[in-house]
Amino acid sequence: MPPLKYTQRTLDNGLRVIALEDHAAPVAAIQVWYHVGGKDDPPQRSGFAHLFEHMMFKSTKRMPSEMLDRLTEDVGGENNAYTAEDVTVYHEVIPAHHLERLLWAEAERLASLTVDGRNFTLEREVVKEEYRQTVLAQPFGQFYEYVPKQSFTVHPYRNAVIGDIEQLDAASLDEVRKFHDTFYRPDNATLVVAGDFDPAKLQGWVDQYFAPIPKPEAAIPRVTVKEPERKEGRTLRAYDEQVPVPALHVNFLGPAVTSPDRAAWQVLERVLSGGESSRLNHSLVYEQQLAQEAEFQSDLRMDLGLPGFTVILGGGVALEKARAALLAEIQKIITSPVSDRELTTAKNQLLSEKLHERETAAGKAEALARAAVQLGDPEAANRELADLQGVTAQQVLDVAKRCFTPENQLLIEYLPADMKPKTEEKK
Repeated sequence: MPPLKYTQRTLDNGLRVIALEDHAAPVAAIQVWYHVGGKDDPPQRSGFAHLFEHMMFKSTKRMPSEMLDRLTEDVGGENNAYTAEDVTVYHEVIPAHHLERLLWAEAERLASLTVDGRNFTLEREVVKEEYRQTVLAQPFGQFYEYVPKQSFTVHPYRNAVIGDIEQLDAASLDEVRKFHDTFYRPDNATLVVAGDFDPAKLQGWVDQYFAPIPKPEAAIPRVTVKEPERKEGRTLRAYDEQVPVPALHVNFLGPAVTSPDRAAWQVLERVLSGGESSRLNHSLVYEQQLAQEAEFQSDLRMDLGLPGFTVILGGGVALEKARAALLAEIQKIITSPVSDRELTTAKNQLLSEKLHERETAAGKAEALARAAVQLGDPEAANRELADLQGVTAQQVLDVAKRCFTPENQLLIEYLPADMKPKTEEKK
């Protein structure tokens, strides 16, 4: 596949602009990545980054609430957003002849968002309800919150991106405004546009709508705390009235997403957890019938990674037996190289997905934005396919050996409340 041909420049106010001209279809894709995520939430105010993912769809100085939906959905396009630990991302796909008005809208909500009591109160309730539905109402919802809280000792990755109801209720409008002013600024954003446009017109619109937005004088605060290296393996046990069966989780502190071993980690993830024929699924779910779910995520983030194994046990399965089987699979991946078949299957899965992604304007914009923001260089998107193709079985073995060590291991046993021994209940 030919490389992604893009241009990039940085405006005087610090906004980074990446453009890729593509006339394959009469559409345009816009992505705006703000360099703020859950890790940037103020102390005891978990959920602020997520809150603004919602508030950015409310009113501005010149746009009523929900107007972005009218500018996209009503003309056959789409829009959405998401918040992660490191970034908040807004994206749209629209017919190409609507590109100018969407650029105006993105500039408008960057420069003139209405952060008032009404919008704050309304969207805080939306975030709280999302928490109730996706965490409190789900059998394993609190398990997935418990894991990061126990996995990091000082790094703010330990806080839930989705937020915390009590902390959101305690937040004031002044605190919310301060967070917005701190992070929603042109020098903290990357704008990517891919699709059917005239490059000169695009740059003219960028200059017209984004360039006048002032750059604040204050520096952007960054997370500088370093998570200490783990010196000794730990095992934790917790109980939850909502979980119907036990769950196991084993994780390790890993490298950042910028690691030169990133491609090897992607391949390792697919070997272990890339579909029904993957190693964990075949062994723990089908062959031994110990689990209803078994997966591994490399989870490489911008500051450091948290590669982890998660197993939801089958009904009536002994905890000790499932734990021994999971630890055996971890031991297996660090003692011998993956097979040629596993390596080929994993690479083919990844390459197929990457090639499919680059068939659309939205996929090309996503690939460039991800490379620019997470890896620091949009050109990394053009190296990605070759990096994946070049991964060897020995590289996969090496990254697993370096990371999956006894002293770096955290094992969590998350059990139904009725499994709690009577002696523990009295403590």
